[in-house]
Amino acid sequence: MFNLKYSLPAALLGALLCSQADAQGAKESAKAQPKTAADSTDVRYFATLGDILGDLPVESFIKETRQGGKVISAVIDACYSVNASSDRKDRFVVELKPDGDKLVGNGQTMESKAPVSVSLTRKQVKQAIAFDGKITVGGHASLVSSPDNTDIGEKEFQQTQVVDDDLVEAPKDFTQVSPQSIGIRVSREGFIDLVESLRSENVQIALDSIATDCNALRTGKQVLRLIVDPMRAPALTAKLKAAPGVVATGWTSGTYDMERAVRFAASDWSNAGKFDKEKFASALSSAVAKSMSGKPATSKWNETTGEVTFSVKRPSQSVPALNLVETLEMTALVGPEKPGASDRMVVWVGTPSSKTADESSGPHLQFTDNAGNDEEGTFNDDDSLIKTLASELKGQRWDTDKAAWK
Repeated sequence: MFNLKYSLPAALLGALLCSQADAQGAKESAKAQPKTAADSTDVRYFATLGDILGDLPVESFIKETRQGGKVISAVIDACYSVNASSDRKDRFVVELKPDGDKLVGNGQTMESKAPVSVSLTRKQVKQAIAFDGKITVGGHASLVSSPDNTDIGEKEFQQTQVVDDDLVEAPKDFTQVSPQSIGIRVSREGFIDLVESLRSENVQIALDSIATDCNALRTGKQVLRLIVDPMRAPALTAKLKAAPGVVATGWTSGTYDMERAVRFAASDWSNAGKFDKEKFASALSSAVAKSMSGKPATSKWNETTGEVTFSVKRPSQSVPALNLVETLEMTALVGPEKPGASDRMVVWVGTPSSKTADESSGPHLQFTDNAGNDEEGTFNDDDSLIKTLASELKGQRWDTDKAAWK
């Protein structure tokens, strides 16, 4: 084998080894040398561009990639209502290329596939950035004037994009979410088939949850919200979780207030292992009538939502000499304390509405409500109502301060 040490003169060998050492040292030094500001890239966002599409409601932002402080690429993302009065959204994401002091690009919308062209002048004004120019969507041009834009970093921007759909897959109880309010997070591809499948499920669909919103367009998933009898809700959530495209099912917040709730023993209202609705409705209307110094009138269950609507009648105090009758009507929701089988149930009582009428024999006086008059506002013995109901049901009320039953 060729031996470098003994084949070369000592001087030449020393020079060669020094040269190799210098080259290696230079290479390692280059690796250790930090990138200069001119070499590094930085991503910044302008998250509030304002009304960039005329009178159309819009949520938009511009993402810029910079090198050495210079914009080398950008993206504009705009989600907007298809018209000024619609909840339905469309969206476009267009890559922008720097062209002098301009950012220009072309693309198309996600839903309607309409052509989009963007031409914006980017100008620094003191510590802010102004964008001016034109955006054309499907042949309709909108002039853009967006002054005073301040950029933010990736972390801060992502915090502005978080959307809480308040869906809880396995709540420990129904103090924060409603037993009748169900949410289904589903891919957009499976959304229509899921809605179609609900025709035979005896549920109410929240109308505002079927329109495509910006969160759905940006994440590819939409949350469908339903109202269903709490007794059927657990089985329905389990069934829908297996549907194509469904990512998660659970419960969401509702409209009833915990301050108007009473927890009671389920066994007191059970008949052959089932909740006795008629017995409970009778006791409920009697307890409310007692607190209102009235008499029970009517009650009716809604088999879809699990709510009972009942009324109580009492003499009107408006003009006692006329012997008028005040009818107080309210709706209550009844369900288990937590998902699945439970030895406790909860009733949430809605706010009463009031109507006064002449129910005497013979010709009747007829009344009309004053414009803007809210008769519900005159009812001020709610605390007495809930207290009486808790006593009659041998139940407990909710302590808001301690977030526990008392």
